[in-house]
Amino acid sequence: MRLPKFAIENHQFATVLVILMVLTGIVSFLTMPRSEDPQVSPPGSSVIIAYPGANPADIEELIVDPVEKALNELEDIKELKSESRDGLGTVNIEFLTGSDPDDKYSDVVQKVNSITSQLPEEVADIVLLKWSITDVKAVQIALESGSASYRELQEEAERLEDLLEKISGIKKIELWAFPQQEVRISVDMEKAAKLNVPLTRAMQSIQSNNTNIPGGNVDLGNRRFNIQTSGSYKDLDEIAQTVVSAHGSDIVYLRQIADVEYAYEDNNYYARFNGNNSIFVTATQKIGTNIFDIREQIESAVNKFKDGLSNTIKVDFAFDQSESVAHRLNNFFLNLLQGLILVGIIVILAVGFRASIIVMMVIPISIIIGIGFLDIANYGLEQMSIAGLVIALGLLVDNAIVVTENISRFLKLGYSRTEAAIKGTGQIGWAIVSSTITTLLAFVPMIMMQDMTGEFIRSMPVIVIFTLAASLYVSLTLTPYLSSKFLKPENGNGQTKFQKMMSTFISTNYRNRLGFALSKPKLVVLTVIGVFFISLSLFPLIGISFFPKAEKPQFIININTPDGTALDKTNEITEQVESVLENIPEIKKYTTNVGHGNPRIYYNIIMKRETSNFAQILVELNEFDITSFNSLLTDLRGRFAGYPGATIEIKEFEQGPPIDAPVAIKIIGNNLDILRDISKDVEDIFLSTGGAINVNNPLSTSKTDLQITINRDKAGLLGVPLAEIDRTVRAAMAGLTISKFRDSEGKEYNIVLRLPVNKKPALSNFDKIFVSSVTGAQIPLKQLASLNFKATPMRISHYNLERIVQITADVSGNTSVDEVTKSIISRLDEYNFPNGYNYYVAGELERRDESFGGMAKAVIIAMVGIFGVLVLQFRSYTQPLIVFSAIPLAIIGSIVALLLTGYSFSFTAFVGITSLVGIVINNSIILVDYTNQLMAEGKDMISALKEAGETRFVPIILTTATTVGGLLPLTLGGGTMWAPMGWTIIGGLIASTFLTLIVVPVLYKLYTRSV
Repeated sequence: MRLPKFAIENHQFATVLVILMVLTGIVSFLTMPRSEDPQVSPPGSSVIIAYPGANPADIEELIVDPVEKALNELEDIKELKSESRDGLGTVNIEFLTGSDPDDKYSDVVQKVNSITSQLPEEVADIVLLKWSITDVKAVQIALESGSASYRELQEEAERLEDLLEKISGIKKIELWAFPQQEVRISVDMEKAAKLNVPLTRAMQSIQSNNTNIPGGNVDLGNRRFNIQTSGSYKDLDEIAQTVVSAHGSDIVYLRQIADVEYAYEDNNYYARFNGNNSIFVTATQKIGTNIFDIREQIESAVNKFKDGLSNTIKVDFAFDQSESVAHRLNNFFLNLLQGLILVGIIVILAVGFRASIIVMMVIPISIIIGIGFLDIANYGLEQMSIAGLVIALGLLVDNAIVVTENISRFLKLGYSRTEAAIKGTGQIGWAIVSSTITTLLAFVPMIMMQDMTGEFIRSMPVIVIFTLAASLYVSLTLTPYLSSKFLKPENGNGQTKFQKMMSTFISTNYRNRLGFALSKPKLVVLTVIGVFFISLSLFPLIGISFFPKAEKPQFIININTPDGTALDKTNEITEQVESVLENIPEIKKYTTNVGHGNPRIYYNIIMKRETSNFAQILVELNEFDITSFNSLLTDLRGRFAGYPGATIEIKEFEQGPPIDAPVAIKIIGNNLDILRDISKDVEDIFLSTGGAINVNNPLSTSKTDLQITINRDKAGLLGVPLAEIDRTVRAAMAGLTISKFRDSEGKEYNIVLRLPVNKKPALSNFDKIFVSSVTGAQIPLKQLASLNFKATPMRISHYNLERIVQITADVSGNTSVDEVTKSIISRLDEYNFPNGYNYYVAGELERRDESFGGMAKAVIIAMVGIFGVLVLQFRSYTQPLIVFSAIPLAIIGSIVALLLTGYSFSFTAFVGITSLVGIVINNSIILVDYTNQLMAEGKDMISALKEAGETRFVPIILTTATTVGGLLPLTLGGGTMWAPMGWTIIGGLIASTFLTLIVVPVLYKLYTRSV
């Protein structure tokens, strides 16, 4: 290999190049984005349509079905789901991974716009959301007060909004939890009936009087004048003076039949912070920005805002993502530093002080260069990229150790420092290039994973590849140059205590064991195969999981009351839950949302929109201690279990892509009554399965609606169109937005027409409703219709255009999701489903199969690529198979390590296995390559195998020790997320290292012909 010689002879060029890359990396590190999670956008969208007053059946027929039909015409659909609830229809569409999120969102917008004319005129709002992890709120600020009105809070929130919008790194500011003001026209329908003013005529009069049509212009002499027409309303008095009826000289004004005033819309969302009434201001971070810079500017803006704030209003940070990011980044960097220290100690003990300095320089240089390239590739610093740095940490010095150790060996043989550096690096150069390439090939397929999980973890293999490539370059250029300058020839004659100990071990234990193995090769191979299959039989004891708990000092409490429950009743139960939280000293703060989900503050928790029977409390603790945290959650679950009139769920944050629940079963069928019966049976199966908690069946209870039964014959005789009845009832009870009003300050308000109500519509209001016949006569509604109570479904869900009901559950802390799901599936397989009805497994198992399938493909692709590289290197098909023997040997260690530590085989453990494929074969490559060199020099096979094993024993042990040392801090302190991956790599690496030193020479003897 000529590169080391070129680097030594042209060291100025090589050094300057390294310095330039390091400086670029430093600049990137100081300026690159920082966030908690990878900022990815899955290809999917949500369509949310509000139709106040409509029941689920109406929402399904009038809203959801047309939208689904339109969206189903799009290409590359993976999943189409919808839910119809009181007044709200939601359609979620997910596209195949690899689809462009922006293009697909544009397609969704186009399709929805094409059918808006088919939707009911009374639709209040249509919201289209593009899925994105970056929609997570960076901060949630609470403005709380016990005496200030909503208008005062809103005005202060808008003032804060103006300040925050000036911060360049903020994408969006949103205000939450206060009712919007509107211009309320409260019609006295009894007066209107006496004056013979139909409601529709009043509506038409207001609309026609509130138009602004330009009158054109006219030339007078040399000047041109614009013609101004009547224009829109200027103030509320003008609205009140609107003529709604005229018969000869009798004129009826709107003020004669209605009150016109500013009012708040019906409040469907209460919010509190630490029990005090609040409204929220949230800020969303732009992609590619640094959350700490944003947080600093937000704090400055809030302090400025406080200067002009009334004493009756307080400002607090209900949520601050930068705290979590700082904690996570600090822990990772601490793990990185601890790993660096451990690696340094190992290297100093093994190769001496001078050589260790040369070796250790590779780590910071490679990491900084890798970070620079990571920034160029448009990735930032977050949990996945930093975890990749920790994985790479122990691998970075492998090449440098092998190079310096081989240079030291040539120094012992009497070569000069320059000659030793050139020959020592040249001899081992192609072997470390090949071993590094094979390691990189293990991570490349992870980058190519096309599912959501692949998107989420992509920055991890990217940074590993960049840093390992940088370490290879540094090891082949800077390391031999520094060795030629600083390693002293006399060091070759002396040995450290560690080197003497290793020499003694090699000359006694290892030499004897290798000699025995080479004399009994078949026995060794059969023994190893037996151990491998025994270890595989232990795998069921480990269990399988997907992503673990997030282990954050936060959790949420979901309060679900029966559908149809009034908001005030849900609020009453929520206040009782708050009273329990107030007296728990471990709780730092809690944020309450009644009738609405908390603004989205975690990447895989989707915010729940307005619904009167739901409340959510975000709880934050003073600190996170796994023992006390689990104890608190267990205690709260016990307190709220079986709570009368509500289902109260205590939910931890979890890692991984969004899922409905860890355990989820979809029952598919058309008839809601049959689905309800089946769902009750399935719910019983869930409840009787050990470990299943927070079981939710949306059809477990029905709700009761008030149905207006119209006497169609009588309505026909009196000349009252049915549409007129529906429109009048809706306007009277729910209110109907008929126009817009803009005040002198430019603020826009809805003009809403409805009956006079005191806070909430009452049953007695129906007696005040009059409808208009085609002749203009005003007829009391009660003469045409009767009121009846009717049971109706609470919600109607679709999955790929079919009706479904989904039963979900969480699992208790000590239970495997896999065990609970399999137990439920086994009982469902015995269930007698009616014709046309079946079940579908969703939840974690569905996502896990997708993600594990992607990882399995990554492993296969990696092995094929590595095999191709090895065939080119060794020009043989058998020797790559010998090298591959390290992989099953590693699996033995991984299974044992997970079993001993009590961790299940999670997704991160699978990442560890994939990493091992590239890591563990490096030792095999070094052994086989050096054996080939010795045989090419004329040595017989047995002598070559023994010498290769003894010569490469120390660098192989050292590279394993440094990799283990680099990973150990993350493994011990990384919690349930990273510990499985760490133990998988550590256990596999240790087992494969010691077994490789015996098994590879044995397989070489069996399957390589003598030269």
